[in-house]
Amino acid sequence: MFSYMDSEKAHHHSLNMLSRFGQNPVGHRVISSVYHAPELPIHVFGKLFHHPLGLAAGFDKKAQALTAWPALGFSWMEYGGITRYPQDGNPKPRMFRADSEQALVNRMGFNNPGALAMRDSLNQRKARGKWPNTPVVANIGRSKKVTNENAADDFSSSLELLWDYADMFVLNVSSPNTPGLRDLQRGDGLAKVINSCSNLRDKKSVNKPLILKFSPDESNDNLISSAEIALSNGINGFVATNTTISRPVPNNSRSRSAFAESGGLSGRPINKRALEVVNLLYDSTGGSVPIIGVGGIDSADVAWEMVQSGASLLQLYSALVFKGPSVVSEIVKGLKKKVKIEGFVNIEEAVGYNHH
Repeated sequence: MFSYMDSEKAHHHSLNMLSRFGQNPVGHRVISSVYHAPELPIHVFGKLFHHPLGLAAGFDKKAQALTAWPALGFSWMEYGGITRYPQDGNPKPRMFRADSEQALVNRMGFNNPGALAMRDSLNQRKARGKWPNTPVVANIGRSKKVTNENAADDFSSSLELLWDYADMFVLNVSSPNTPGLRDLQRGDGLAKVINSCSNLRDKKSVNKPLILKFSPDESNDNLISSAEIALSNGINGFVATNTTISRPVPNNSRSRSAFAESGGLSGRPINKRALEVVNLLYDSTGGSVPIIGVGGIDSADVAWEMVQSGASLLQLYSALVFKGPSVVSEIVKGLKKKVKIEGFVNIEEAVGYNHH
């Protein structure tokens, strides 16, 4: 319906419709009756998920449709990225489609209302009882106006403000759309950001998981070394991966034009590298911490490969754009079949099976 509209406008319209229709009880029941996904329970991060598949960050940045996502079959969702200070993001247009490759390019630049306004709107939502019964994750990034030297305080300030409004937090040091942000994936910068957030968590009465999101463009050696730094400073798991600045060979002129734009590419072409990073992290940590696999997951086969490579949880974004909401239940149904056919008792047994 929106395929010939500007990508960001199309996204905005879809989200508004879902927010209005999917969050009232009747609409919620109607959507759920069509898109309901089966149970495929898994325990991760000390929580029970109905199945592994969640909505990736960036789709519902401001958590506008928070209670509608379970109706579409998702067992969890991630809102954001949220920064400490409000920001408009990069100039428009800043989102582009390559339909033949099932890929998106975006350079949104963490456009969001800021952690303080976000806290207030989520507080009102909770007060109205419009909060899902499924795990909610917040994605936190660095404010554009804050230097990397001061990034640790920026991250922990956002964490403090959003603490009561998420079950887990993803520290996003890997978006390609904030200048210099990716330098925080390594060495002292990374240690300081995680330390600052871990110290804040230590002061809280409830322990919530902190998860680090990696770039697919880092070298394998850097990823392994960063994972070690992260774990020694209190990180509880990893997201593999964020979007990439690399580009596949385009199939046609429309794709060529999309791929010529600067920004991060997501969707089918990133799957190969995302799988490599999941395998690498699982190997290097001995499967000791959960990994969330994301990048080009658009079918049960791709999702199953991600699970057997070491991902306990999965996320999608682009597949929702290109295949529509039925992709969620299709993937979960397919995973359930695979668990049965391959003789596993449950999906937890299949996580990292390729390494055993």
